[in-house]
Amino acid sequence: MKKFQSLTEIQSALANRQLSMVDLVQYYLSNIETTKHLNAYVEIYEAAALDHAKQLDAKYKDNPETVGRLFGMVISIKDVLCYKGHQVTAASKILEGFTSLFTATAIQRLLDEDAIIIGRVNCDQFAMGSTNENSVYGPVLNPIDNTKVPGGSSGGSAVSVKSDTCLASIGTDTGGSVRQPAAFCDLVGIKPTYGRVSRYGLLAYASSFDQIGVLSHTVRDAALILEVMAGEDEMDSTSSQKPVESYSTSLQFERKAKIAYFDTALEHEGIHPEIKSTLSTLIQQLEGNEHEVQKVSFEYLDYIIPAYYVLTTAEASSNLSRYDGVRFGYRNKAAKTLEEVYRYSRTEGFSPEVKRRIMLGTFVLSSGYYDAYYTKAQKARQLIQQKTLEILQDFDYILMPISPTPPWNLGENADDPVAMYLSDIFTVQANMVGIPAVSLPLGYHSNGLPIGVQFMANRFEEASLFAFSEYIFNNYCS
Repeated sequence: MKKFQSLTEIQSALANRQLSMVDLVQYYLSNIETTKHLNAYVEIYEAAALDHAKQLDAKYKDNPETVGRLFGMVISIKDVLCYKGHQVTAASKILEGFTSLFTATAIQRLLDEDAIIIGRVNCDQFAMGSTNENSVYGPVLNPIDNTKVPGGSSGGSAVSVKSDTCLASIGTDTGGSVRQPAAFCDLVGIKPTYGRVSRYGLLAYASSFDQIGVLSHTVRDAALILEVMAGEDEMDSTSSQKPVESYSTSLQFERKAKIAYFDTALEHEGIHPEIKSTLSTLIQQLEGNEHEVQKVSFEYLDYIIPAYYVLTTAEASSNLSRYDGVRFGYRNKAAKTLEEVYRYSRTEGFSPEVKRRIMLGTFVLSSGYYDAYYTKAQKARQLIQQKTLEILQDFDYILMPISPTPPWNLGENADDPVAMYLSDIFTVQANMVGIPAVSLPLGYHSNGLPIGVQFMANRFEEASLFAFSEYIFNNYCS
């Protein structure tokens, strides 16, 4: 069977009776088996997916007009999203054996439009990481070069799409966790505006930063999936009431864009020369096609990472306090007192990286240090938001790198958390501000690994961002 790159191709093959949903699911299941060494999947829903495919084939045969907009879409879901009757563990021992009692709103909306979920995929534990090495299930390998990291925390999502085991995947993005793996695996990745997609059914890491996003081969598929997932949800008070535009049918871009880029980003001491050169070439091409591309000052770039990690770890220390070994998940059986249950279960259940962030968050929230760290970080976030939104009043988009470097070797930064955190320097801004951002595959490094480019837009400007991304994808991406 041919490798499908888009839902349009699949739906055309289904309409022409060249393909059935059962054929498609069996094809993807076969690919999952042959790519097991990449360690992308932690659970495969083989029987359920095939049964769902048979039902959809029968439904389509009876009346093609009754199938949903995502008929033909086979997706994987990150192991932090609840799916009723299926396990969800956040790639952590602390949730060992836990089965979800309900389905996340975003996932339910996909199912309602006849998408098929083929399995749950690996991730950094509780979505804390940039390499997908911090998982109880072991590291995920980059399918382009198995010695390299695939990015994180949605590394399993990116690998499942790139290795042709599904058409798209649903990940989460707290500080770049959809966009960075998309860039490292040569895919499209979208993080929507905060509140655009309901977080109900998402295991929280940092509640004021987390957003559910999409990884796919094409901008059009990402637009359609987000369109289906987005919208108000009474189960999530932070979800927006703003109407959802028809992203997938509004992809025409026929005007000249006004684009900002930061000199502090492209001239940053940590950026790889080939990434800088690739992005500089794109800027020149855009200018050559009469788009206005302007260098602007952004003096807060080096403050973003410190503020981000103070705030997200503070939220994590609160959110993860519910995992105590008492009500569900892993419990140390040797504990004799309630205190021992808490202490032993959490010590053994959480990975070193998760414990590091819980401890850091607890520290910055403590009475003696709250104002010195947490309050100051909130003030920094406010300044970053104000400056970014001020720029977006004058410009349509902000162009940024995704990562300062190409994908690095597995284990290379395992013992250097600061180096790991600094790899997020260009992606966390969108989460700090709550604006949409997209990662597009731009080209390749001399070592054969992909390079991505990021565009950010103003809040709830997904329709414009998707249209511009489709234009960039078709005209500038290799």
